[in-house]
Amino acid sequence: MGEDKRLTAVVALAQGMAAAHGSREAWRAAAGGACRALGGSFAALSVWERELGRLRVLVNVGERTAGEDEFPDDESYPVHQFPEITEFLHERWAGGGEPNAWVETAEGPAAGRRPGYVHQRVAALRRRGRGSCVVAPIVLNGRAWGELYVARNLGVPVFERADADFATVLAAVVAAGIAQAERLEEARRLAYTDALTGLANRRAVDVRLDEAVERHRVDGTVVSLVVCDLNGLKRVNDTRGHAVGDRLLERFGSVLSLCGAMLPGALAARLGGDEFCLLAVGPSADEVVKAADELCRRAAELELGEGVACGVASTEDPIGPVRSARRLFRLADAAQYKAKAERASRPVIAGREGPDDPVVRLADAAPAEEGAVERRRFRGRRV
Repeated sequence: MGEDKRLTAVVALAQGMAAAHGSREAWRAAAGGACRALGGSFAALSVWERELGRLRVLVNVGERTAGEDEFPDDESYPVHQFPEITEFLHERWAGGGEPNAWVETAEGPAAGRRPGYVHQRVAALRRRGRGSCVVAPIVLNGRAWGELYVARNLGVPVFERADADFATVLAAVVAAGIAQAERLEEARRLAYTDALTGLANRRAVDVRLDEAVERHRVDGTVVSLVVCDLNGLKRVNDTRGHAVGDRLLERFGSVLSLCGAMLPGALAARLGGDEFCLLAVGPSADEVVKAADELCRRAAELELGEGVACGVASTEDPIGPVRSARRLFRLADAAQYKAKAERASRPVIAGREGPDDPVVRLADAAPAEEGAVERRRFRGRRV
């Protein structure tokens, strides 16, 4: 490959990774771009999991054989099976610079191997009908991160030293792309995560709830929302300090996560202040109410605070058509308000008090004055 073509391939690889949305797309772009740049038939990107002492394959692209899924669940290899990787991971590479890529062929061990030693990569090439491979270590922030692997089929020219040198350049481009992808992932995580509790935040709920309600409109998927107001937080802040109040929020966040685990795929979130929610897409309304019951019970047992006011709204209950996320949220919020006003120890469920359900009436009240009347009426009731 001429210099111009190689430069074009490097640019294409960098652009492909820069355009990726999320880590998986970045991995696929890295492996695919390197495979095309080197004229390979197959490529893989793997990460070194230090704590487990293994290389775990993140993505396989190109002509895959049996057992080579695109995004494997658990395709991994003990590092000790690969002496050159062990040396790279645990010792300084020669010259203190970037480590160089190397070539293996199906014809036999690379130069420098001890007599009679059949390298794992050589065995793998033969087993999968490939003629050669080039392996390029990836270094990120001065530390070994993983490797880029590109192979060619039997019957085509094997990789040469020049290809290994080019693979070293490609691995540096991949490392830069991975660093960018990880920074973007972290930025996205922070944008959708509550810093104190580690739960999702209001922005994440808004996005997921819009998607869920659209699914409900299309195919009738059950969407349920539990809105919670943590009782007693102001008292704790005023009498014991905000550090203790933060601890209460963190502990309730853990309880919310635990109860949310009862509902497959549920999103546990802190909306802000002392307000939290659970968003469930798929489970029945009764399953969600059961989880909300458990949430109320566990919250009441917390050493700090005074339990939780909990409201539930589900498209499976008689609440009328739910055509927007906003309406479902208003219903759950109105149910929570009723629970708080009545000091209820169990969740209030929108739509379960018959055709004239006060929660539904409050949520759907158009004029602000009507909503205010309903709220005053709730305040006058006690359980």
